[in-house]
Amino acid sequence: MGTLGDVAMNLLFNLRALQRGLMVGAALLLAACATQRDTASSAPSANDDPAASLWALASTTHPAAAAHWKHQAFPGKRSNRYQYAWVDGRHAMAVAATSSISMLRQVVRVEPPELDRVRFSWKVPKLIDSADLNVREHADSPVRVVLAFEGDRSKFSARDAMLSELAHALTGEPMPYATLMYVWDNRAAPGTVVTSKRTSRIRKLVIESGPHKLNQWLDYERDVRADFEKAFGEAPGALVSIGIMTDTDNTESSTTAWYGPVRHVRGR
Repeated sequence: MGTLGDVAMNLLFNLRALQRGLMVGAALLLAACATQRDTASSAPSANDDPAASLWALASTTHPAAAAHWKHQAFPGKRSNRYQYAWVDGRHAMAVAATSSISMLRQVVRVEPPELDRVRFSWKVPKLIDSADLNVREHADSPVRVVLAFEGDRSKFSARDAMLSELAHALTGEPMPYATLMYVWDNRAAPGTVVTSKRTSRIRKLVIESGPHKLNQWLDYERDVRADFEKAFGEAPGALVSIGIMTDTDNTESSTTAWYGPVRHVRGR
């Protein structure tokens, strides 16, 4: 049995490792908080404000809500560059990422009975060679559509409760109960659900895999309720934000991609 000093040193080491993990996890969770502070001063300008672009206007159910699209930077992380573009006859948001991660996010409020479908598109010229969503140190993706939901936070594990407190301390906002991401992975088959290695409150649904559909526009219309239930095994709460996010910070690589307008829609 080790000495008391050995036990103390091991405890200190574990606490520091947990703190580092919580900080990294919190950075991801900040992406999906229900409300947000204005981060325009740190946004890599594109137009100079992506919220003023035609893409933003096309990415909302009501024009007055377009201004709710904001750039979201993460503490200690280099930000992507987002810029409006007209690509192949489509309104698009171009993103360039170099060892970076940030997102554009829109605050919404869709109550559970009104949840229907999310419609979006993207065009990816190439994959991130070393990316792997199942490996924490390589969990990057060239494109992500991010949905955040309310729920009963009393169900959080002790670790997730600590993450929530840390996110609240850093931003003044509680972290979402659950975050569902639609992603493109190098290896995992479409339909695979990947749980974040940092928190079970982030789950990624793979909808594209491998290089076969690169360099073309791909259009999607996903059943939000069905996808949430597949990922989390329970009914969703209110949808409180929608975002787009490209990340290359873990792999320290570079990539570009284009997103078409993204919005929650009801009916046909």
